[in-house]
Amino acid sequence: MGRVGGGAGLRGVRNAVGLVLLPLPLIAVAVAAVPASLSGGGGRRWFGRGESQRAEAQAAKDAAAAAFYELDTAQRDLRISIETITAVDDSPAGRKAAADFEALGRRIDEVSHAYITAVDTYDLDRDGLDAGTAGRARAELLRAKERLDGARAELGRFEQGLGPLLQRAESQLARLAPAVERARQALRAASDALDAVRASGLRADDLAVRLAALAPELTKLNQGAARHGVQETIRRADEVLRKAESVRLDAERLPERAAETDRRLVSLRTRAEAITTRAAGVQPVLSELRRRYSAACWQDLQTVPEQAERDVALAEGKLKEAQAARDEQRWPDATALLATVRALLNTTDEAVSAAGERLRRLDQVSFSPQQEIERTRFALRDAQRLAMAGRSTPDPRHARPLDAAVERVDRAVAGLEGRHPDWWHFLTEMEAVRQSVARVVQEIREERGAGAR
Repeated sequence: MGRVGGGAGLRGVRNAVGLVLLPLPLIAVAVAAVPASLSGGGGRRWFGRGESQRAEAQAAKDAAAAAFYELDTAQRDLRISIETITAVDDSPAGRKAAADFEALGRRIDEVSHAYITAVDTYDLDRDGLDAGTAGRARAELLRAKERLDGARAELGRFEQGLGPLLQRAESQLARLAPAVERARQALRAASDALDAVRASGLRADDLAVRLAALAPELTKLNQGAARHGVQETIRRADEVLRKAESVRLDAERLPERAAETDRRLVSLRTRAEAITTRAAGVQPVLSELRRRYSAACWQDLQTVPEQAERDVALAEGKLKEAQAARDEQRWPDATALLATVRALLNTTDEAVSAAGERLRRLDQVSFSPQQEIERTRFALRDAQRLAMAGRSTPDPRHARPLDAAVERVDRAVAGLEGRHPDWWHFLTEMEAVRQSVARVVQEIREERGAGAR
């Protein structure tokens, strides 16, 4: 408004100076023209309306510029959010969000282009801007602002919909740096533990190999998420942490593992010697069994002495291999060999013990078989009472096996008649009957428990 008025003043001054230089006949014409331009005539009214239109157009331009700035700022901020999501989330939802943002960006580009075109089309600062042009400029700039505001609103709605995706992505990013740092610390701790073990005289070669295998993973961690992705980097960091922790723990346990291996070697050697001594007493036991009982009571034990001798010799050979593995610090091999030795000695110990236990049980039952019979019949009566509880007749599913058990007991007792009864068959038959009766009892209780529920 000030610039336009200033121009009119300068023109008035130029006109006044020009009057002095004009010939006298022209002064009257000039003087007659000056009041028209300086008074409240038509020229004054035109410039007043034009300046108002220019001012309104300028206001529309400023408002559109503010809307454009706000839209640009919001778009930049939202782009950071989208980049956060795409860096972490490769799910269909994450890919759709990125695609939708790109489509929205294209619409924003169209609106922004319309605004820039309107600004470039109209020079609101030039002299002589007519009211019609200023009005058109104002109208186009207002339309541009409305479209910019609409795009800004659409951007805001889109941003609200990103909330859950962005929250998950930010949560992942928040885990990234701590996860990588924990992995690095675990590697340092594993390396320190390995150094300490070696300083104690243990080689720990297998641990060194495991730790060296993590070096390429550390290189990838150092390359960062920008190259390998956030999720993959977090996964790699967690895996490095787990493996490094395993190496550290194994290194810290290695001195105790060596001591435990030494203790087991001594213990198993002592046990092998003891079993060898006990195995020598199996032959006299077998002789007693053969003298007093029928062949069916002891024939399965005939090979125990020879088998015990073979198993102990084999165990002693494995013990020597285990000692060599321990000396060479091949700890997994030493552990596996010691487990084999223990299994061999357990089997041999049971076989050697079986002969003496067989003689003891046969002596006991042959002296008083009634105790074994009553024990079995008591279990039968208890099961029969349970089967009849709350019933007038037992369930056939329970009655049949219980009746069969009674018959088995009677047959076993009848088999004791004669000069040389098979006491071992009698004992095993009584035990088998008790087991079958126990199964029936268990079935009854389970069925009634289910019915009560």
